[in-house]
Amino acid sequence: MGGTQRKLTTIFCADVQDYTRLMGVDEEGTLAMLKHYRDAMSRLIAAHGGRVINTWGDGVIAEFPSVVECVRAAMDVQNELAGQNAARPVDGRMLFRIGINLGDVIVDGDDIYGDGVNIAARLQASATGGGIVISNTVYDQVRNKVAVSFDFLGPLAIKNIADAVPSYAVRIGEPLPPADATPGMRAKPGVDAGSHRQVNSAAPLHKLWALIAPMFWLAALAAAVLVAINILSWQGVFWSAWPVLGVAVLSAVAWVAMQTRYDRLLAGLGVIGLAIAGINILTWHGIFWSVWPMLGIGIVAALYKIIPR
Repeated sequence: MGGTQRKLTTIFCADVQDYTRLMGVDEEGTLAMLKHYRDAMSRLIAAHGGRVINTWGDGVIAEFPSVVECVRAAMDVQNELAGQNAARPVDGRMLFRIGINLGDVIVDGDDIYGDGVNIAARLQASATGGGIVISNTVYDQVRNKVAVSFDFLGPLAIKNIADAVPSYAVRIGEPLPPADATPGMRAKPGVDAGSHRQVNSAAPLHKLWALIAPMFWLAALAAAVLVAINILSWQGVFWSAWPVLGVAVLSAVAWVAMQTRYDRLLAGLGVIGLAIAGINILTWHGIFWSVWPMLGIGIVAALYKIIPR
C-alpha cells in the first residue's frame, strides 16, 4: 500500500445546485460568488475542527474527526449562505447541497478515497438546494447531540454498493426557493417531497412559547394564590396540591413538545410516570400502587430504545 492507510472519519461533501445554469448566465460573476462562498465555507469548516481536502469545479470535500462538529459546521454553512443569498435575486442565488457520511476511507497523502466518500457524494446529490442529507451512521451519532430534527428519507441506492444506505434530511430552516422552481414542479422520483422539505424548527417553537408562556405564568400565579388561600384557611386538608400538580404537568408537557435535546417519546413517558407518582402521593393510603404503571412505562421505554426503527 506504500504511503496509504485506512481510517474512520466523517466526510463532508458539497456542491452547487444548478451550477451549469449559473455559469451560462454569468461566468465571471458566478466564479466570483463561488470563491466568496467557498471562503466562508472553509472558514466555518476550520472553526469546527474540519479540514478541506479537495475543491473541484463547484464541489468541496472536507473531513472532520467529530461527527457532531461536522453536522454543526454544515448547519452553520447553510445558515450563513442563506443569509447572503437573501440579498440576491431568486435566479441569482447560489445554493449548496451538502451530504455527510461517517465511514472507513483510504488515506493517500492529503486525499481520501473509498466507499465512505462515494456515499457522502451520493447523499449530497440527493439533497435539496440549501439542504443537508446525512447517512444513518451519522444520524446514530448526532440524533441526541444536535438540537435539530430529522426527516427520514428512506434507503438510498449507491452505485457499486450492495446495501442501500438509510438517509435523513436535517431540518435547518425553510430553504430558499430554487431558481428553476416553477408552479407544478414535480419531486424527484423515489423522494417524497413532503418528507424531504425542510422546516424551520426553531422560530415556530419560539413563537409558540411566546404565545403560551403568559398562560403558564397566569396558571402558576393562580396555583400560588390557591396555596395561600389553602394555608390561610387551613382545615387539615391540603387541597391546593391538585392545581399545583396540574400546572406542573402542563408545564412539563409543553417543555417536552418544544425541546429538541431529548427524544420526545421518552421524555413524555417520563412526565407521565412522574404525574402518576404525584397522584399516588396526593391520594396516599399506605399503598405505593403507582409502582406498577411506572414499571410498565419503564418497559415500554426500554423496548422503544432496544427495538430497531
